[in-house]
Amino acid sequence: MTKNFFLTLSVTISGFMSAQTVDSGSDSQFKFGVKAGYNLSTMKFFDDKLDSKSYFYVGLVGEQPVSSKVGIQAEVLYTQLGGKQDFPLMQINNSDVQISSIQFDYQLTQIQIPVSVKYYFIPDLSASVGMNAAFNVSEKVKTQMEVNGETSRNYEGIKSLNLFPFLGAQYQISNRFFVDAKYNFNFIEIQKGGLPTKVGFLQAGVGYRFN
Repeated sequence: MTKNFFLTLSVTISGFMSAQTVDSGSDSQFKFGVKAGYNLSTMKFFDDKLDSKSYFYVGLVGEQPVSSKVGIQAEVLYTQLGGKQDFPLMQINNSDVQISSIQFDYQLTQIQIPVSVKYYFIPDLSASVGMNAAFNVSEKVKTQMEVNGETSRNYEGIKSLNLFPFLGAQYQISNRFFVDAKYNFNFIEIQKGGLPTKVGFLQAGVGYRFN
């Protein structure tokens, strides 16, 4: 599965670079760049919301203008989603009873491929709507102390592919630099079955265009 992720990444990068070369002399020039930023995700079991998880994202972005008002954008991002959950823990040492807690950190490391349609209200400001196809590279649950003899184990039952519809906005600061934000909605289950599990997340960051 991991080989497929990197194959997808390589093909996407090649497509970006090829499109950049082909369209570099046209009015509808393909735009290619890099981006990075902050990722804040929230996981839910049934309707119970876990503590939010912060992480970074980094990746590539390409946009093909369709008209002066509309463009198609695709990205390839590396990030991690999840949530944190605390459970009370009682430890008895001789006659001394100590009450503490143990935290479970759910970590879904992903290669994400968001594809969106952008509408430009003005040349520097656009809104977008699209779908994020997120491929799980690893699914882990980690704790700060041993549980059943280990502090990290596989998080079973998660789909290899998670889908997140999203809305976003972007502002072009200069010819090269831009800022953007998007919210990925938790409308679609990420579990194959069993415990109903959903994740929603906000991404906000900066980017740089090479052309």
